[in-house]
Amino acid sequence: MTQIANGHAGGRHITDGPLSTPMINEAAPGLLRNDIDTRVARIRPMATPIDQISRMIGARRAASMIVEYYSVDNKSQTATFSGSATETNEENPDGYMIYTVAFRENGVVAPTDTLMVPSVAATGGCLVLYVTEAVEGNTYKVIALNGATTAGVKGMIEGELRGATAVRMGRAASELDVQTTQFEALPRKSQNNCQIFKAQIEQGTFARLAAKEVGWTFSDQEEVAVMDMRMGMEKSFLFGVRARLQTAGGTDEVLLTEGIWTQAQTDFSYSADDFSQNTLIDLMRTAFTGDRAGSRRKILIAGSDLIARINKLDHTRTVTARDTVTRWGIDFSELISKFGSLYVVHSEVFDQCGHESDGMVIDPEYLVKYVHVPFRVERIDLKGAGVRNTEAVVVTEASCMALRHPKAHVRVTLAD
Repeated sequence: MTQIANGHAGGRHITDGPLSTPMINEAAPGLLRNDIDTRVARIRPMATPIDQISRMIGARRAASMIVEYYSVDNKSQTATFSGSATETNEENPDGYMIYTVAFRENGVVAPTDTLMVPSVAATGGCLVLYVTEAVEGNTYKVIALNGATTAGVKGMIEGELRGATAVRMGRAASELDVQTTQFEALPRKSQNNCQIFKAQIEQGTFARLAAKEVGWTFSDQEEVAVMDMRMGMEKSFLFGVRARLQTAGGTDEVLLTEGIWTQAQTDFSYSADDFSQNTLIDLMRTAFTGDRAGSRRKILIAGSDLIARINKLDHTRTVTARDTVTRWGIDFSELISKFGSLYVVHSEVFDQCGHESDGMVIDPEYLVKYVHVPFRVERIDLKGAGVRNTEAVVVTEASCMALRHPKAHVRVTLAD
């Protein structure tokens, strides 16, 4: 009788019988599945770049089909004046005029902040304000550090502040200050559904193949079925719509996942008649600066029309094109600018889904795959069940994709 025995150093051994797939699953759970995951990632990786990258960088385990995740962003670096500066007829001890100003945004500005107003000229450059105290709501008292001097009064503001942008600079505390305005960041919760993806393969010789799962070799039929499954997953990961549906009879439900196309919070549009190297530079500026900044290397996945437009450009020293770069098992073309580098790859899915002129800049550092049911293969004995004279293999994965820093990812679209 076949038995499983414990080894001297904690291992497990099969005695009195041959090594079979059920024995492997019992004695070493997960051994076969891990090798399958590694092999699956090698099947036509160029056709499914999103799914490919997520498999190669690793996934996070999800305890349920509904995934909730948190993102933290930075406090806004700018605020907009809602009105003009108003004189208070007060002066500070150094003879500076004190003004009151109001902002459209809540909680961005605080006492002891210094603010630069790039659109208003002052002595030595742009106007710089110092916030002395809060009045009420979004109204504060400020002094102009480099304002004009009029009739012995310093810090007079000579430009219009209404609608102007104030850029937050460093806080300036006094020597005796031991405290400043409190600032705490709270994470924002987002949600997505894990979708159950399946493929079924029926093959009479699968029982013989299953005994060799550790050295997994795919037949043509299996490869086509898994590739078709991954192509469907790629489309859902990109353009899926999050939903929760009851099945007929109301005894079960279907969860559908949201694609990363709608999760991204930055947009860039280009003109078909004015597509040039300047367009690429503007795209890179959008992708790598401000609150969209993240990694210095991002990925541009695009349809064939956008890829063709890029290929027709004459690249200069400003934006240079390097030879093929291989990352995550995918061959990219690299575009380099002073802002950052883009790994460019064509996506069949963009063409198939009507986005041949569109693309998406993705920051791989903030692309996360959550997996509730890891990619696994199950064998169903249809012959024993009296259904068909065959054995079926069912491939299953329940997963979803999430963007942790939505502004770091850019939707690229053709302007109407």
